[in-house]
Amino acid sequence: MKNISDIIEGYLKSIIEEESKGQIEIKRSEIAEKFQCVPSQINYVINTRFTQERGYLVESKRGGGGYIRILRVRAHTKADLIEHIIQSLERGASESMTEDIVFRLIDEDVISKREAKLILAALNRTTLAIPLPARDELRSRILCAMLLTLKYEKK
Repeated sequence: MKNISDIIEGYLKSIIEEESKGQIEIKRSEIAEKFQCVPSQINYVINTRFTQERGYLVESKRGGGGYIRILRVRAHTKADLIEHIIQSLERGASESMTEDIVFRLIDEDVISKREAKLILAALNRTTLAIPLPARDELRSRILCAMLLTLKYEKK
């Protein structure tokens, strides 16, 4: 059974996909009312499910006429996407950042779900059982190597 965060995420993604511009403007309170939840639940979903690593840009304007704008960003080619991700990994990669990247790679048909499971298994904190920040640096280096392999294999 899906939880409320999954349902809200699915709803917002379906609206984004329906829009020709690939973006939506929402009012947090209206979405919260629609799903009968607190507005902070909407913030949680947006902050965790619509990240840059997952291919979204989020802008917000506070106040009475405020809104949250969610924009879906897609790379021109898979190679461009992989290059952009590699550049974002220069400062290391947390486990949650890695998960977001892997979800985006699945979403953009760069990798299969099976490949995603292998990547996540290789890069989780129990596999890389070394202290931080070395763990995030090592995770980043391994993920970059995997992505470079995909970049040149998928051309």
